[in-house]
Amino acid sequence: MRPTMFWSALTTLVATTLVSASSVHRRHCHNIGKCDFHPSKSPKCWGDHSLSTNWYDEIPDTGVTREYWFEIQNGTAAVDGVERIVLTVNGSVPGPTIIADWGDTVIVHVHNALENNGTSIHWHGLRQNGTTQHDGVASVTQCPIAPKDSITYTFRAEQYGHSWYHSHFALQAWNGVFGGILINGPCSAPYDEDKGILFLNDWFHNTTDALWSTASAGAPPVAQNGLINGTNIYGDGGKRFETAFTAGKRHRIRLVNGAIDTHFKFMIDNHKMKVIAADLVPIQPYVTDVLSIGIGQRYDIIVEADQGGGDFWLRAYPDMACSAENEMVNDIRGIVRYDASSQQNPTTTAYAYTEDCLDEPMSKLVPYVSLDVEHPATKKDFDLGFAVNTHGMFKWTLDGTDLLSDWGVPTLQQSLIDLSVFKTSSNVVELNEKEAWVYFVIENGLAALGLTHPIHLHGHDFFVLAQEANANYTSATPLQLKNPPRRDVAMLPANGFLVIGFVTDNPGVWLMHCHIGWHASQGFGLQVVEREAEIPNLCDTSSLDSTCAKWQRYVAAKGILQEDSGI
Repeated sequence: MRPTMFWSALTTLVATTLVSASSVHRRHCHNIGKCDFHPSKSPKCWGDHSLSTNWYDEIPDTGVTREYWFEIQNGTAAVDGVERIVLTVNGSVPGPTIIADWGDTVIVHVHNALENNGTSIHWHGLRQNGTTQHDGVASVTQCPIAPKDSITYTFRAEQYGHSWYHSHFALQAWNGVFGGILINGPCSAPYDEDKGILFLNDWFHNTTDALWSTASAGAPPVAQNGLINGTNIYGDGGKRFETAFTAGKRHRIRLVNGAIDTHFKFMIDNHKMKVIAADLVPIQPYVTDVLSIGIGQRYDIIVEADQGGGDFWLRAYPDMACSAENEMVNDIRGIVRYDASSQQNPTTTAYAYTEDCLDEPMSKLVPYVSLDVEHPATKKDFDLGFAVNTHGMFKWTLDGTDLLSDWGVPTLQQSLIDLSVFKTSSNVVELNEKEAWVYFVIENGLAALGLTHPIHLHGHDFFVLAQEANANYTSATPLQLKNPPRRDVAMLPANGFLVIGFVTDNPGVWLMHCHIGWHASQGFGLQVVEREAEIPNLCDTSSLDSTCAKWQRYVAAKGILQEDSGI
């Protein structure tokens, strides 16, 4: 048996074993300590901890390790009935869901079985406190994993809720290298059934590599479809996503927007949604008909099956105020059935909504654990703009610089070699004061073409202090300092501004970038080098150097050229 075949077989066997046996999903009873968790009777309890525990300061010590084996593979798939080249995790799109309990240690072994691609895996929204080397960003925290090479990521599940992992090498994530992360913990409202993670994606019938020339010329490619949990119809092919509700029961759904260039408006006809978490932050529950979910964002919702019976459309509309054109703009739909045996198409009507690409209102996203913001030790202002380089390639800039980091010499490795010098093109912000408040003001004026952007910061939940469309930030702009929303992705509104705050409590190298895939590749990002003097003690330099040496040998042998920003 060839090594690749052996790894693939081992991956399937072990991953299945871990999920079904040693990674038992203790969703319905976490009964250690003082307060037993039960989803419908005591959802705020979690052993010796609870929903009121400040997880930035205290997490459970479970002593449990969850271990997974991932193989990144070439493949083909017809997720909507149209076959195309895909890249997969263990042969599937989406890949396997990582399941752990709050406080567990997670180990993921990633093997690159691709024919001609590097790779890396980022654990989106997980703070990686003390584990910056395991954040999984090519050119920032590691070199790409060369074909036939492997890497092991290890981190603690310090937060709870759900998120996703995805490749952070070129535009690979949107060729299929992504999957869910589900971390069991308390929640802010009772429910009866957990329906798990529900991905919302845009979908193209060509690879992102083939579309890059169009995107890099400044023309966003047109999407052919949108997927709900990896499926939809197209023409006469494909199939719709379906799920069953039990009448009278409350159903928990964990939404992820995994698109490359689509902001979704999500709804289930005739049903209201109780929103209980934004990204990995539990919030005071609120009720809505339509949920506005930006790229990279996650929302945790509870839907009560209060209609008695019937079939209902579940809808994900691209918000065309900022999204790529989509051939199926009005037909990205799944079906909720009260009787799983029904084969009828629903006849229900959608809720009205406004196309604005705005976040859910700040006033609704009230964190359950209340934390206030202090005066900043450092405040940085960034103006978003664009440029066209000498090769005719479109670039996004922050204060005039489009990010360019080197696959072969990642910023983390540079920080270990030389603790003072970074290239201007690396767009590095150095923050060396310990436990200090930092404010970032990102301004999106007319020079930035009037588009909306989802801003994602690695290594931190940030506080959303101000956010407004069609407005200018001034020194008189009011900031919300008392328990503002916390999350890791927030929308930078069109012709407006976004103000975020965070504490320098996590030494490492952290990327901040637009989560529209094309824009990140076009240089829309910066790097935070946080408490640089403390970083060497957190790193395994031999592992970092070994991955880079193998990547550099592969590049030399194959003549690989870096065509994008590196992230």
